Amino acid sequence: MDYKDIMELILDTDDVTVGGGSASALSGALACGLIGMVCKLSTKKDYGLSAEAQLDYAKELEDIREKLLKGIVTDANAYGVIINAYKLPKETDKEKEIRKKAIADAGIVGASAPMENAKLCRRVYDIGKELDGKTNPNCQSDLVIGFELAKIGTNGCLMNIEANLPLVKDEEKLAEFNKALVELKID
Repeated sequence: MDYKDIMELILDTDDVTVGGGSASALSGALACGLIGMVCKLSTKKDYGLSAEAQLDYAKELEDIREKLLKGIVTDANAYGVIINAYKLPKETDKEKEIRKKAIADAGIVGASAPMENAKLCRRVYDIGKELDGKTNPNCQSDLVIGFELAKIGTNGCLMNIEANLPLVKDEEKLAEFNKALVELKID
């Protein structure tokens, strides 16, 4: 499955296998496209950044977009790991213990995927804000839509981390996830 397949699942109201985490990563990828386009449309004249700097940002955004497109799939797969952990048998004490550990491990997977996507989306947002006032003014609406999409992507991924925290039992990982929730949030 690739990001296009997952995008179709996001749009399908009858599908329950893909949700907000993948949609948030998609939002960040869309932001990359818009902000990168603005950069490329801001190279003919100096709006506060050289053409070279604009193209450097555009290249970075293209790289992040590719990571986010993979992150869409990673997030969808992480949900599958959680579902599969809950499907494990729980008849015997041994099965219950195996299932409990599998769910806790799945929680780490379920929170790690959106954490990585949140970091990427946050970088896109930061780039968009750095460019504000330094790009072709005819593209201002595209720039703002881009960094607002990145904000939605970031905060949506953070909500996805929070949703998985009750499953996580590893204190070190909990601390890492909680730190990301504080450092990456955009008000």
